[in-house]
Amino acid sequence: MRLVRGAQAEAAVDKLRRRAINEAELEPEVRRIVEDVRRNGDKALLRYATKWDRLAKGSPVRVSSREMQAAWEESSPQFRKALKVAAANIRSFAEWQMPKSKMKSSDSDNGIRTGQVVRPLQSVGCYVPGGRYPLPSSLLMTVTAAQVAGVHDISVVSPNPARETLAAAALLGVKNFYRVGGAQAIAALAFGTASIPRVDKIVGPGNRYVTIAKRLVAFECAIDFVAGPTEVVVLSHKGNASFIASDLVAQAEHDADAVSIFITTSQRLASDVMKNVGELSRDNSTAQQSLRQNGLVLIATTRSQAIEWCNAIAPEHISVEKEDLPGIQNAGSIFVGDYSPQAVGDYCSGPNHVLPTGGYARCRGGLSVWDFVKIIAVQELTLPGLRSLASTTTTLAQAEGLVAHAQSVERRVDLE
Repeated sequence: MRLVRGAQAEAAVDKLRRRAINEAELEPEVRRIVEDVRRNGDKALLRYATKWDRLAKGSPVRVSSREMQAAWEESSPQFRKALKVAAANIRSFAEWQMPKSKMKSSDSDNGIRTGQVVRPLQSVGCYVPGGRYPLPSSLLMTVTAAQVAGVHDISVVSPNPARETLAAAALLGVKNFYRVGGAQAIAALAFGTASIPRVDKIVGPGNRYVTIAKRLVAFECAIDFVAGPTEVVVLSHKGNASFIASDLVAQAEHDADAVSIFITTSQRLASDVMKNVGELSRDNSTAQQSLRQNGLVLIATTRSQAIEWCNAIAPEHISVEKEDLPGIQNAGSIFVGDYSPQAVGDYCSGPNHVLPTGGYARCRGGLSVWDFVKIIAVQELTLPGLRSLASTTTTLAQAEGLVAHAQSVERRVDLE
């Protein structure tokens, strides 16, 4: 990790504020894949799946319920128990988070009732990475939230799915699981093929091919957000150096492009953290590479400056001391205090681990049950209620030149 302060630290924060997912190099290739699947459906999908997803020629794209159940039964009791605990916590949090249908209460009966109804999306596609590390946790996070929301048709795609991922699917009762990944899987979900049905929305993390493909299909079907390499910021001025370093190293091992940043006003703590990072990453080559390329320790002059830097960076994950929590405005997920390691959030505390990166946390937090529902406004007026708003409506409609709008009210109400 590199330690910077003063003008260099300000420059580093400004660079991080303007970071973006680098897609110029790969976009033409991803666009070709997406267009190929859009035009040629299964023919293109199966060709790519055989080439990149280790799908044997002639093998079915769809994973059978029997195969998922076998994966569950072959898993160790300890792993099955861990999946159950994680799934229960994720479900409980999503149920607590679920928005409600409701009508606005009124102090008087003025004949105007407004409110909202909550309706689930009809279909979603959940992308579960299947590369170097199997991520059954991503299946739990995406599918569980969709189930709580009431989504009827849930499709899971994952390249060369590991037994652990199939076991998680069995636990949740997933019916539609397809062993494809990459840009080709995103295109199949967005446009539909003979094997994979088109969905209303695609959610879940993935590599750069997946990320770029999601951006390209975003006008064909909804997506959660575009996410890039993992990001971690730890903000602390008097914390435990070993704990801080362990969070930095843990997220750095995801990917060589992961971004790991420690922000503090304490030179002594900065030195201790850097020493601990070196020790903890000694046997982890991916973390070493990531920290060497993208690891920073930023020394702030004041606590308020440190918080300002955090909000400018708008990281995917951030760990803070409790007194700094009110100041954090931009983050995908926040972890408070010494005993809230980010790894617990990655797996089983309950809140979703699918989080925005690249500064997109300025606009939204992580995936939630809200991503799987529509909030639809409802309005109900009685004749007296309509009369009370008729003049206002017709005056504004006429000012905009929308005569028929005004007439639709006038036909119902005598405005004398």
